[in-house]
Amino acid sequence: MAKRAKKSQSSKSSKPADRGPGPLARVRRWTLRLILGACVLTFLIVSLFAVVDPPTTPYMIQETHRLDRPVTREWVDMEDIAPVMARAAVAAEDADFCRHWGLDVTAIRAAMEDGGKRGGSTISQQVVKNLFLWHGRSYVRKALEAGLTPVMEAVWPKRRILEVYLNIAEFDEGIFGVEAASQHYFGIPASELSPTQAGLLASLLPAPKVRSASEPSSELRDRAGQIVDGAATIARDGRAACFEMTAG
Repeated sequence: MAKRAKKSQSSKSSKPADRGPGPLARVRRWTLRLILGACVLTFLIVSLFAVVDPPTTPYMIQETHRLDRPVTREWVDMEDIAPVMARAAVAAEDADFCRHWGLDVTAIRAAMEDGGKRGGSTISQQVVKNLFLWHGRSYVRKALEAGLTPVMEAVWPKRRILEVYLNIAEFDEGIFGVEAASQHYFGIPASELSPTQAGLLASLLPAPKVRSASEPSSELRDRAGQIVDGAATIARDGRAACFEMTAG
């Protein structure tokens, strides 16, 4: 019996101790935790700005440092923006804004076929880029933009997306948001913009640093006229319904 006990004790002591998961398993576990944590944090931040007006953006901060002075900007709610301005911005930048879920595949394909000479970004993508990311050409930034845009679209109403866009878009060097732009160019609040003035402001959005609504070129006036026509068109055919007051 004593020999059996010794043999049993010997066999038990020869078994390797349980040391838990190995280094690779721990790395995988912590990596998954970090990814999950980043996803949850991103969702919370996106959800926060669905109801809280963003005080600034990374690009505004960058321009403040570059210009060595504060940028000009005053937040206004959508109710205090002339409806024609909202329609003009959509007509100029993203006519199918109400019909896509953040990424306009048709526009992206057309931009690729054009060799990248024209942009394929939707208004939603521009909000994500300006509010959460940084400017510049980068595959990393474009990948983050493509991932964040559907998340924002799932959480924010279309009207909120357009409201934020009109308040953070750049209309001149150091001039951000439609209220500051209206005062800067026309000396009136955004609520009093006429169709022609709204068209001129919307025509600046692709290149605000090299175009002026106070001294528009003939080409800019032509583009503004086309935008005004486009704004009227999307009002008639229902493509403005998702952000107009009459929408749900």
